[in-house]
Amino acid sequence: MAADLPVAGGEAPAPAPRVVHQRQALRQLLDSVRTDGATVGFVPTMGALHGGHATLIRRAATACDLVVVSIFVNPLQFGPTEDLATYPRPLDADLAAAAQAGADVVFVPGVTDLWPGGAPATTVSAGAIGTILEGASRPGHFDGVATVVTTLCNVVGPCRAYFGEKDFQQLVVVRQVARDLGLPVDIEAVPTVREDDGLACSSRNAYLSTSERVSATVLWRSLDVVSALIASGERRSTAVHELVAVTISHDPQVHLDYAEVVDPADLTVLDVVGPGARLLLAAWVGCTRLLDNAELVPSAPPNAVRAVPPDGAALVSARGRRD
Repeated sequence: MAADLPVAGGEAPAPAPRVVHQRQALRQLLDSVRTDGATVGFVPTMGALHGGHATLIRRAATACDLVVVSIFVNPLQFGPTEDLATYPRPLDADLAAAAQAGADVVFVPGVTDLWPGGAPATTVSAGAIGTILEGASRPGHFDGVATVVTTLCNVVGPCRAYFGEKDFQQLVVVRQVARDLGLPVDIEAVPTVREDDGLACSSRNAYLSTSERVSATVLWRSLDVVSALIASGERRSTAVHELVAVTISHDPQVHLDYAEVVDPADLTVLDVVGPGARLLLAAWVGCTRLLDNAELVPSAPPNAVRAVPPDGAALVSARGRRD
């Protein structure tokens, strides 16, 4: 095992996780620990780890005996004009962040390590649910997600896999894939983690300029004003759409793509806000595309999350309200 990794802020270094590049080596390692009775937690990422990822890793470490984090920038989920070439890849910082959060193993495959023939000839379709909302704006994106998740879960084997609710449509797609294909995986959803100004943690936040970073908080503010609207008794989805559009229009650097109230199980668009209904929105802040969402009427008691990202920034609850 490598030497301990340094940690900013004077904290004691965390034990360095074992880094694995080959899929067969990872499969053999995890089969061995399961033979000894250990449970495996899995956190798939594209790297550029932030407080949301750290929370997923900590949640896995609390529930499982061994935690695997994958770092793989999946080319299949990027469109031809998207940011595959420029997507951040700070591997050393990611390894340190994964270690501090409690990862035991970090899987860092290249494309040919994951798919020996290069881009796979066999892919997985996300079906109709992958063509709406974010899928309509990014054709093929969720097929790429479905393919890589299927591949990774087949390599990792029986496990609990942890996904954040920030990318809510992705979470629904992954649940569908695991169910339909019988993957040996329990999907665990973790509420959105936010920075101290309410902005949802995202690797793409790093693209924002100083002024865009300020403007981006209008996404959270729009969710917050909608929450107040719903608390007043409003249940019409049209009223929700109008309020989001008006709130976001006040900032000229932000351009709304969509805002839809949906059923959390299958993303059916709802005319009336009922228990469990989710508001999903996407917007461009300058040249950066950001997503956010919130449960409008709880189907269960709110589950707030506080966490500390690798840089130590404070976070707020999953519903965006300060604790």
